[in-house]
Amino acid sequence: MAERSSWVLVDGENIDATLGGSILGRRPQPEERPRWDRLLSFIADRWDQPAKGLFFLNASSHLPMSFVQALLALGYQPVPLSGDADEKVVDIAIQRTLAALAHHADDVLLVSHDRDFADELAGLADGERRVGVLAFHEFRSTEFAGIPGIEFFDLEYDADAFDAPLPRVRVIPIDDFDPDEFLR
Repeated sequence: MAERSSWVLVDGENIDATLGGSILGRRPQPEERPRWDRLLSFIADRWDQPAKGLFFLNASSHLPMSFVQALLALGYQPVPLSGDADEKVVDIAIQRTLAALAHHADDVLLVSHDRDFADELAGLADGERRVGVLAFHEFRSTEFAGIPGIEFFDLEYDADAFDAPLPRVRVIPIDDFDPDEFLR
């Protein structure tokens, strides 16, 4: 019997847009972007099985070869896509991949905030596999919360994907509240 795996599907455009537009208020610098390799090791440790990463890229205008080479070195399979200007090629490809995963016994972790994937995730959350969403909690689509059986992880706080703290305002469980963090 083949070993079960976790598929990590990364909507890099969505994460980058949320990080830049909603958290930083500007285009992220390279050192402010997620450490993508940490996502694979996070879910491999959390779900105690190998993780395989697919990183979806819109390459309609150009293919960023240095980024593609970096993804390969980190253990991801880049999925460069092209299409017409009005096509959301990354979303289409992720939706098709999620639908195809319904025919596999593997677990699935989606790295995106995008509500466009809610139907496909609901179809995968069958109780037979683990299904998760890894994103910034405060920007994650509320439609995901209505799907029973999905695990939620925060990109910064759970997966520790950043080298420095981001300027986020978050709800703190009272048991975790440390006033000294605010008295600096």
